[in-house]
Amino acid sequence: MKVEKILHNVYLIDKKTIATKSSYGSHYGEKILLNEFREWIPYRSKLAAVFLKGYLVNIKPDWKILYLGAASGTTVSHLSDIIDKGMIYAVEYSAKPFLKFIELAKERKNIIPILEDASKPWMYSGIVEEVDFVYQDIAQKNQVEIFKLNCKIFLKERGEGIIMVKARSIDSTVDPEIVFNRVVKELSKDFKILRYGTLEPFHKDHVFVHVVYV
Repeated sequence: MKVEKILHNVYLIDKKTIATKSSYGSHYGEKILLNEFREWIPYRSKLAAVFLKGYLVNIKPDWKILYLGAASGTTVSHLSDIIDKGMIYAVEYSAKPFLKFIELAKERKNIIPILEDASKPWMYSGIVEEVDFVYQDIAQKNQVEIFKLNCKIFLKERGEGIIMVKARSIDSTVDPEIVFNRVVKELSKDFKILRYGTLEPFHKDHVFVHVVYV
């Protein structure tokens, strides 16, 4: 296998598989490659899809990250591999996936699980400190408002963020491209847009928007 390092603890294997270097075992059924790399499946993780499509977010190993919409921890587990000197504050509202997520948090010291509603960030403001990066993957109609509110409260000046936008959750009555254009326009009021793009073919009717808080 040909292994190419593309970011801290992130590797491209045989030019087609994204993986993170990890001392932990499989979390969600992903393969362990060469005894030290966890396959990062793009159909399961939107951030893996972004990376595999060739756009890299330069996540630093000592960053503090606020993750909104942690679910059972698929993407969080790989971010945990990357920020081995940092911390992830991971918010999830649904109790069922949170139970599996707790298992992940118990074995890793750089994850703080928070069972709360991300639309009410004041409920966890006593736990989360100022962060370098906000990551959001929430399929709700007001997902943009939730992202902006959390960034306003927790993201440091010139900090970065990425939101995974699901068009059908915002407005299922219009073409997704129209929804995406509205989202980018709305985000540009408070952020500098660094890059945005589709998550096809891995995730239908989704785009990512990478921003910096100015």
